[in-house]
Amino acid sequence: MNSLSQAHETETSSPVWVLLGHKAGDNNQVMALAESLGAPFDEKHLRYRHSELLSNILLGPTLAGIPRQYRPQLTPPWPRLVISAGRRNEPVARWIRQQANEPVRLVHVGRPWARPDRFDLIVATPQYALEGHPNVIELDLPLHRISEARLADAAEEWEPRMAALRQPRIALLVGGDSGPFHLDPAKAGRLGREANQLAESLNGSLMVTTSARTPRAAAQALSQSLTGQHFFFQWKPDSRENPFLAFLALADRFIVTGESMSMLTEACATRRPVYIFDMRDNGPDLRGSGRMIRLRANLRRMRSMLRYRALTHRLAQLVAPQRLRRDVGRLHTRLVDSGRAVFLGETFPDSQPPPLPDIQPATAEVLQLLTDPQKGGR
Repeated sequence: MNSLSQAHETETSSPVWVLLGHKAGDNNQVMALAESLGAPFDEKHLRYRHSELLSNILLGPTLAGIPRQYRPQLTPPWPRLVISAGRRNEPVARWIRQQANEPVRLVHVGRPWARPDRFDLIVATPQYALEGHPNVIELDLPLHRISEARLADAAEEWEPRMAALRQPRIALLVGGDSGPFHLDPAKAGRLGREANQLAESLNGSLMVTTSARTPRAAAQALSQSLTGQHFFFQWKPDSRENPFLAFLALADRFIVTGESMSMLTEACATRRPVYIFDMRDNGPDLRGSGRMIRLRANLRRMRSMLRYRALTHRLAQLVAPQRLRRDVGRLHTRLVDSGRAVFLGETFPDSQPPPLPDIQPATAEVLQLLTDPQKGGR
């Protein structure tokens, strides 16, 4: 029995709290880490005020960024360990530690906005420039919750609806707007055309799903661009079903938009060929031989660059501390060099991709925090 399980025998609250927000990728990572510990944990589902960025920057450890109706779940007995991810949950995790009489360990997954030494452990990946911090462990890829059992259950439910699709089936997993990346209708149309070409070259079919970050206009343009045999699922917030796990189970190959680190990892977890769709604004849809084509392409690029998220991302790259910067190209390089992925349009190697790295190093680091009072930040 590990130290977390022993603690659970004497407390009414679980010794581990997992802070969950609105981003599925962040939630999956913190849940994966919590599940790997082998002890009970409590899920704290949070939502945020529109003003949370300002309060979080100015106030530090605080609950000011979350509405009052979500605060009653944050009461004693306090946990021994809090696992968080994302900017919005950082102040909450630090507030919890501030309230507790006994030491509370903080583990953050991904890029921290606060100084790294505010946490006991940071589980990072290559796109974040966090080298050199003693309390940072860098994994090759983000954490994930893909398992054979979960995939088998999803496949059983959805296989009858996919039975008519020709094999090989290619799952097209579509993200959308994130930081400097913008999926506009023109780019979505290019994605559809390139997906058509791959499916046609293999005499296969497409299984397509959008996500919460996919703009509606882009989803429509993508749907209209699909010419071959396909199944198209448009994500909606009130949808009672989601074929994402089933697509992971049933697909023979994957196309994934390059801004989504989580979806790339989950596709690679299946050990089947993965093609990365280049989401940069200087992609092929912005090149052409005619003057008007180039003019329209440049105008689209300018509109994309002037978006709020794109502007704030460039500002962060210029003036923010190194820890706030992100370069997804570093993770793409890691995927390509390891034989797990190629860019869409390139030929995938004949050999089977290697398995993903084990979560055990991160799990061991977290468990050590609970037995070694000298380990971690402050």
